[in-house]
Amino acid sequence: MNIFVLLPILIPLITTIGVLLARQRPRLRRNLSLGGAGLLLIIAVELLVLVWRDGIQVIQVGEWAAPFGITLVADLFSAMMVLLAAVMGLGVIIYSRATAEQRAEHFGYSALLHFILMGVNGAFLTGDMFNLYVWFELLLIASFVLLVLGGRRDQLEGTFKYVAINLFGSILFLVAVGILYGVAGTLNMADLADQLNSLPSGLVTTLAMLFLVAFGIKAGAFPLFFWLPASYHTAPAALLALFAGLMTKVGVYALVRVFTLFFTQDTGYTHTLILIIAGFTMVTGVLGAVAQTEFRKLLSFHIISQIGYLLMGLGLFTTAALGGAVYFMVHVILAKSALFLVGGIIYKLRGTYNLKQLGGLSILYPGLALLFLIPALSLAGIPPLSGFWAKFALVQAGLAAEQYVIVAVSLGVSLLTLFSMTKIWAEVFWKDQPGKETPAQAISFIPHQAGVSMLLPVGVLAAILVVIGLLAEPLVNLSLLVAGQLLNPADYIETVLGGVL
Repeated sequence: MNIFVLLPILIPLITTIGVLLARQRPRLRRNLSLGGAGLLLIIAVELLVLVWRDGIQVIQVGEWAAPFGITLVADLFSAMMVLLAAVMGLGVIIYSRATAEQRAEHFGYSALLHFILMGVNGAFLTGDMFNLYVWFELLLIASFVLLVLGGRRDQLEGTFKYVAINLFGSILFLVAVGILYGVAGTLNMADLADQLNSLPSGLVTTLAMLFLVAFGIKAGAFPLFFWLPASYHTAPAALLALFAGLMTKVGVYALVRVFTLFFTQDTGYTHTLILIIAGFTMVTGVLGAVAQTEFRKLLSFHIISQIGYLLMGLGLFTTAALGGAVYFMVHVILAKSALFLVGGIIYKLRGTYNLKQLGGLSILYPGLALLFLIPALSLAGIPPLSGFWAKFALVQAGLAAEQYVIVAVSLGVSLLTLFSMTKIWAEVFWKDQPGKETPAQAISFIPHQAGVSMLLPVGVLAAILVVIGLLAEPLVNLSLLVAGQLLNPADYIETVLGGVL
């Protein structure tokens, strides 16, 4: 048994229990939380190296051979996503040391963060559709509680919208799983890839549409995204970074997994529909962002528009396109999370997220301005940052596939993304703060009020964005390897069904 496939789930679970037991001892609780997140990152790196070096890793839990038991699988795609989850988890936990309220900690804030990491990693590593549903529900339950901590009216309203639409998505997901089992007699993903080939293509396509709607809700894709900007902006900055970086990406991961592994009988219909949804997701998300004057709402709409680029790679369904989508996944998780964390620092300094009430920060804190500019320009696709190479790969793949409409849409959305980022820059950093003058003695490179715990995660994320932009080739090559595994799942199927323990 390869324990490294199980550890990304066990470590957050054990950390959750330890943090709960140490709830009355704040220092021990914080150290356990930080130590658990750091250990998860080390294990995630080791898992990716192991999969890269030795191939796909599988555990059959309880030594029940597939497809009868619970299967955990780590291929390059899932191992990469586990690593991203570990990076984001550690960053958010460090950031939360300076921002988490004592009342929230009393109700299990830190424990819930690790519980979400367990659910996210379980979703990435499961090889079974029913267990994918279970992991989805575990992370969603934890996210419900985290969203409502604090008890403000806007939080309660936002959480109600979040719960209502996600419960609908969960019910649809469970119904689809039940029908899938009824027609295929299995829920093991590798086995489904074999079994669905023997079923009528019309039946398989109908099932695919059910999962497209269910996972589309989870991912925040058009036209099912309205819950996201209505709820995300009510959460604290650290939670926003975690949700923006991981929660919707679990939905995208599920879409990529099922529409490359076993819903591939009628790609001319299913993946063309995904491509159309991608275009509308990009456009509606970015137009919503352009119309906003509140920092968190603006960035929440950008979560939606960036999901469109990921769906574009899936819809094009070529190695180059999927490779571009994988690269884009890494880029957008880091960039969006960094921007939300910067927003939290701005709120700590000014007490508001309203762009019209902000200003003057580029003079007072040029270092903070730089920490905003790096992820903002990367999100807009400005060279040589990571966003440029991610979008370049997708545009190049679109042109090669002669899908000129989606290419034009993606380029237009990039321009509007740049416009909205420059709007934030102009309102928050460039203009003078309304009604106030900037005293010369107050100028410093970084805001010392924020503290190391808030600035360190943002600085690390910004540095990673610069590195994977300037030194893009290794990540591009890895992304193409991931795409190759996804489009040629024979090794995945053979490893899972071959009884590897």
